[in-house]
Amino acid sequence: MKTRTQRCQRIGDQLRGEISAMLQRDIKDPRIGFVTIMDVEVSPDLSHATVYFTVFGSEEEKSESLQGLQSTASYMRREMGRRLHLKRIPQLHFRYDKTTVKGAHMEDIFIRIKNEDEL
Repeated sequence: MKTRTQRCQRIGDQLRGEISAMLQRDIKDPRIGFVTIMDVEVSPDLSHATVYFTVFGSEEEKSESLQGLQSTASYMRREMGRRLHLKRIPQLHFRYDKTTVKGAHMEDIFIRIKNEDEL
């Protein structure tokens, strides 16, 4: 697992905040459902940023949200160029964050194990 530098971490946090704000106020794409931006990992050269998101809904809604996010990436990048004081705004790449799903699955397993032990 790669460790992130403080600078990449700080810029990732700024990007996460701006993307979240744009999704709430500015972006009206109907394909984008109840999206939550979980994390943003920025490459060391600041040329790329992977945006991890979750969305409440079915697999189809997740896919549609991903398409909507990808189609708004250039708009978001342009807006962040205006709002943030950075020399370079990274290209945005969106990925569905599966950690919440994995966490819920693990919790179910622990509950089943606990219930079996009580029998």
